[in-house]
Amino acid sequence: MLTLYSYPDLFGVADNNGYGLKVYAFFKLAGVEFVHQHIFDASAAPRGQLPYIVDDGETIGDSETIIAHVIAKHLLTIDALLSTEQRRTNLLITRMLDDLYWVMSYSRWKDERFYPAFRDGFIVQHKQIDAEGFEKAKAYNAQRYHFQGIGRYTPDQAYARGLADLQVLAEIVPATGFVHGAAPTSIDAGIYGFIANIHYFPIPTPLKVFVDAHDNLVAHCERVHAMVSGA
Repeated sequence: MLTLYSYPDLFGVADNNGYGLKVYAFFKLAGVEFVHQHIFDASAAPRGQLPYIVDDGETIGDSETIIAHVIAKHLLTIDALLSTEQRRTNLLITRMLDDLYWVMSYSRWKDERFYPAFRDGFIVQHKQIDAEGFEKAKAYNAQRYHFQGIGRYTPDQAYARGLADLQVLAEIVPATGFVHGAAPTSIDAGIYGFIANIHYFPIPTPLKVFVDAHDNLVAHCERVHAMVSGA
C-alpha cells in the first residue's frame, strides 16, 4: 500500500502545507489508494522536506516528482487528454504556486499580526506541540525566509508578490468546472492545495481577504474540497 507522509491537518484541511495537500488531493481525484500518515518531523524525509511517499519500498519526495511517479507507475489517466499548451500552462501555474507558498508561509510565521492566531489554532488542534516548540519552528522558518529572500521584504512587499500570484489565478480559474474543463486534472489539485490553506483558515491575512472576495476561487476550492474530503 502506498503511504503518504505529510504535515498535520488544520482547520478542516487535510494538510496545513500546500504541497502535502496538493498530493493528497491529487491521490483522491485520481482514485489512488493510499494511507495518510501525518508527521511533524521532516528529518527522515528526502532532502528533509515533506511530503514524501513510500511506494512498494521506494521512498520519493517532492510533490511534482511524487505525482509524476504515481501517474507513470499506476497508469493514471487524469492528465491523459491534456494538450501541449495545457501542460505548458500547468507548469507555469505550478511555478507560480511555488512563489505563493513563500508568501503564504510568511503570513503565518513571520507577520506578527497573524502568527499568534496560527500558533494558537495549531496548538489547540495538536496538543503535543507547545508554545516553546512553536517558537523554535518560528526561528527556523525565519532563517529559511532570510536565505530565500522573502524574509527581507516588508509585509507590504511580501503580500504584493502573493496578491499578484492570486490575481493571475483569479483570471485563470473558471467560475464553473475546472481549469481544463468539466473534469479535474492534476493542476486543480495543485491550486486547491494552496487556496484551501488560505480560504479555510480563519486568519484574515491579505491573501485570505483576496481569495474570499473572488467567487470563482472560492467555488473552485469548495468543489475540489467536496471531492477529496472524507473517507
